[in-house]
Amino acid sequence: MVYIVLSAPLGRLLLASDGTALTGLWIEGQKYYCSRPSDIDEMKVKDDLPVFSNTKGWLDRYFSGKKPCVSELTLAPCGSDFRKAVWDILCEIPYGQVITYGDIARQMAEKMNRERMSGQAVGGAVSHNPISIIIPCHRVVGTNGSLTGYAGGIDRKIKLLELEGADLSCLFIPSKGTAL
Repeated sequence: MVYIVLSAPLGRLLLASDGTALTGLWIEGQKYYCSRPSDIDEMKVKDDLPVFSNTKGWLDRYFSGKKPCVSELTLAPCGSDFRKAVWDILCEIPYGQVITYGDIARQMAEKMNRERMSGQAVGGAVSHNPISIIIPCHRVVGTNGSLTGYAGGIDRKIKLLELEGADLSCLFIPSKGTAL
């Protein structure tokens, strides 16, 4: 595993790779930063990989207001089959739009041939997304319009949604919750 650190409008970003695919992207200070911080000690800096230059270009376009597609990058997030299925759904959320944890739970229940799926299970998968920004977990909100659940923090979630031109008029910051 190798990594680089980039500066971005939201702060420093740690990008990790297996040498071919992007395996992680964390905003410094976010909850679940690099899943296991001890992993960083075992990784080496390698800034000349195509995966990192492609990701940097994607991020540059994204932060300049363009709409790069997730499919432009080779991603290999590490997680259970359930989490990967949730992250696949996140990748389908259109730029500048939001969906709810309940919406994802319904989609997961359908995929798994179940009558229903726990929104909390979905929330756990969303919050442990190892490739922030690119796998757009910031586009998920509570069923009641609550801007909750972003491991990068509520302020960063709002900035990302504003950058994308999302309609925030029906959304609110909860007085307490997992993103605060």
